[in-house]
Amino acid sequence: MSEDETDQCRRFSFIVFFILITVQIVSGSSLQTDKEVLLDLKSFLNYQNRVNRGRCMEWNEQSASPCDWPGITCSSNGGRVTGINLSGYDISGTIFGNFSALTELSDLDLSKNTISGEIVADLSRCKNLKYLNLSHNIIQGKLNLIGLNSLETLDLAVNRLSGGIQSNFPAICDRLIIANISANRFSGRIDNCFEECWNLQYLDLSSNNFSGQMWPGFQRLREFSVSENFLTGDVLASTFTEHCNLEILDLSENHLYGEVPKEVSNCKGLVTLNLWGNNFTGVLPSEIGLLSNLKGLYLGSNNFSREIPDSLLNCSKLAFLDLSKNGFGGDIQEIFGRFNQVMYLVLHGNSYTGGIISSGILKLQNVSRLDLSSNKFSGPLQVEFSEMPSVEFLILAFNNFSGSIPPEFGNLLHLQALDLSFNRLTGSIPPAIGKLSRLLWLMLANNSLTGVIPPEIGNCSSLLWLNLANNQLSGKIPPELSNIGRNATPTFESNKQNNRGKAGSSECLVIKRWIPADYTPFSFAYNLLTRKSCRTIWRRLLEGYGLFPICIGGSMVRTLQISGYLQLAGNQFAGEVPAEIGKMQNFSIFNLGINEFSGKLPPEIGRLPLSLFNVSHNKFSGEIPPEIGQLRCLQNLDLSYNNFSGSFPKSLNYLTELSKFNISYNPFISGAIPTTGQLATFEKESFLGNPLLVLPAFINNTSDTTEESPTNWEYEYGGKPNKQTIWDVFLVSLAAFLIFGVLSFIVTWKCFHFKQN
Repeated sequence: MSEDETDQCRRFSFIVFFILITVQIVSGSSLQTDKEVLLDLKSFLNYQNRVNRGRCMEWNEQSASPCDWPGITCSSNGGRVTGINLSGYDISGTIFGNFSALTELSDLDLSKNTISGEIVADLSRCKNLKYLNLSHNIIQGKLNLIGLNSLETLDLAVNRLSGGIQSNFPAICDRLIIANISANRFSGRIDNCFEECWNLQYLDLSSNNFSGQMWPGFQRLREFSVSENFLTGDVLASTFTEHCNLEILDLSENHLYGEVPKEVSNCKGLVTLNLWGNNFTGVLPSEIGLLSNLKGLYLGSNNFSREIPDSLLNCSKLAFLDLSKNGFGGDIQEIFGRFNQVMYLVLHGNSYTGGIISSGILKLQNVSRLDLSSNKFSGPLQVEFSEMPSVEFLILAFNNFSGSIPPEFGNLLHLQALDLSFNRLTGSIPPAIGKLSRLLWLMLANNSLTGVIPPEIGNCSSLLWLNLANNQLSGKIPPELSNIGRNATPTFESNKQNNRGKAGSSECLVIKRWIPADYTPFSFAYNLLTRKSCRTIWRRLLEGYGLFPICIGGSMVRTLQISGYLQLAGNQFAGEVPAEIGKMQNFSIFNLGINEFSGKLPPEIGRLPLSLFNVSHNKFSGEIPPEIGQLRCLQNLDLSYNNFSGSFPKSLNYLTELSKFNISYNPFISGAIPTTGQLATFEKESFLGNPLLVLPAFINNTSDTTEESPTNWEYEYGGKPNKQTIWDVFLVSLAAFLIFGVLSFIVTWKCFHFKQN
């Protein structure tokens, strides 16, 4: 080897050595930089979250590497931070503005928090980001993610983002596979946004304000949902080419019209077809029968013809069939009695008048849910309902059924929900209902039922939602009633294992009927109720998960366990409420109003996890149990129109979450309402008709209807102006007038002088 070659070899070795050393130094310093950025993130989160700080508090500055910190993942060699998962960490405040400093970050999950504000521009500089999940927060403003060209998964569902999406799509969809921007406030068109998103397979645009025409390229996706928007027009036959890859197509709740094109049968792999809630017309195309993989067919709330093609019977996997609210009228079509494969048959709202027996639907062996509500059926309830071997949800509400409830209904041992409300039923509640140990809902409200509550109903160990309101029932509450709902766990576990929580198309209707929206604990769910959230709530209920936190044992300790209600209002019940009612630890709502109950309220009430307690319009007497003050999660308390006496219990002032309170027209109550605390926040209307009760002066004054109407001054400043205040205002106004006059003179003089020159 020559001397020159030797020098070149040395130079090359030196360069390689230098590169290796540099890479090692850079690598080390980069991980250290990542650590410093994460510590900045920790400080940022701690500053905005003084109470709930999540597991990022465990990020230790003394650690050599952040790769072992909760929620942090690193590359395979441990050299760089590549993932941050802070999902469900109770984070609030705005988004951290320096994620881009983590130059190898590929996965970022901030979902299921209460993050607010807008999407910061810094996120667009995270060039290596492949997975971004900001769902289930309260982020608002415009979408601005241009620059994230490496994204494969984007989830922004359930936020408050608004505006159009045209500037972001297709700019960020070079590699995008999954995009979920549902349940926001996006608007504008979608028909020109996704043509260049060639890798896109799953697109969810549901529950927004999109308008205009349908995007014709959706057939190349595997899943496409645009439900609950304002799309118009017809669905073109040319959309469904022979290369259709769709497995799930959800166009529900829009303003689409016309006939369903027969070419939909080109989507051979279609599992779910949801056209519910549009203006489709005509006969259903017989070609739908070619969809051998179809499991869910949702065609309700349209204007389809009564003719149901026999070819649909060829869909051997069809489990959920919804043809509700099409106004068919007459008798139930006989073809429905031949869908032996169907498990969920939803035919409510069709103005049917007959055909329950002749159609053969009561002989279907696999039907788990039968919904015939909101029709025009009349006459007695057919005993044949009790012969359905698999039925778990029998919904016959809002019809004109009359006569008594057949005791044979007690033979439906798999039954989880029986809804016979809003009919014309008479007679008594059959004791045989007590055999239904898996029953979760018993809805008999708004009929003309008489007699007593049978003690046997206490054997319904799963019964959590009992509504007997607005009948003519009488007698005492049997002590055995306190045993309902004592152990629903076997039913919930069975639903989890057998997928009985499977959601369909009628959950919103069911939830609004079975879960009282006007009661404070439930009302929050209705503010954000969408078809998707209905399905989530429905599944959680059937699997035994709570919807809102309740207080256990009269303490402030909260738990999200399932809780039920007891609704007996609007009957003729009498006598005392049994002390055994204190055992009903799985109930958060008691409505006993508008009855003839008398005697003292049992102090055992204070043991319950109540959020609503209504005993208004009865004949209760004696002192109000001070134990009610232990119901720390109580939000609605109505004791009005009774004969309570004695001193008003000051313990009620401990009910710090009380938002509705009424103790009016209990003329024998004495004592004084505290001048501070929760009770002092209520108006005079909460205390009317109690001459012996002393109210704070400000309650009397603020609710006096004879008082002079407040002026604008009072609305803005909270009180009437005195003479000195009026004089002060006059002087300030005079001074302002003089200053304004002088300034106007100067400006005018200068302008004049300028023109002269």
